[in-house]
Amino acid sequence: GDNAEAYFSPDGKMVSFQSNNPKWGLKCDQIFSMNIAKAIKKQDKYKPKLISTGKGKTTCSYYMPDNKSILFASTHQAMDTCPYVAPYNPKAKYTWSLHPEFDVFVANAKGKIIKQLTDSNGYDAEATVSPKGDKIAFTSTRSGDIELWIMNIDGSGLKQITNALGYDGGAFFSPDGSKLIFRASRPQTMQEYTEYKE
Repeated sequence: GDNAEAYFSPDGKMVSFQSNNPKWGLKCDQIFSMNIAKAIKKQDKYKPKLISTGKGKTTCSYYMPDNKSILFASTHQAMDTCPYVAPYNPKAKYTWSLHPEFDVFVANAKGKIIKQLTDSNGYDAEATVSPKGDKIAFTSTRSGDIELWIMNIDGSGLKQITNALGYDGGAFFSPDGSKLIFRASRPQTMQEYTEYKE
């Protein structure tokens, strides 16, 4: 299957990631935590711990400052099955489906959802945590375009921080938590604008 979006826990002993491994009975991405030492020791016999619910589709997990709970986006509240994804076309440009059912959740190390951080009509995903442990950056379509937002670690204090036509996402905080680095597209011509909207 596809195994992606892997990030270390603050103490460096664990990794969170998403997988759609069919050997694990998965049809679309779910979130797992992996004990690095055990995975190295057991190799192919090691199966990571499922952290998400097993329903819907998930993406973009990240460890919280407590070193145990994991932040991720999921569609599980709106659907039990995988959302529709257009068939792969090798001649088409890369696209990432911005499912409006994605919201951001936190689960404990046993895979129990302990908090829902977003609840908006639109895509909320791609969340990461500041090294200071006080803020979360994420991508959202709640204001009409694909923008970067920040919120406090508990989901309060929502603030939009980009406001230009184009995709803004995949943000990471600087080590001191004062800046963000992120991916962006900025359509300039009418053709680029039309292509972006499509």
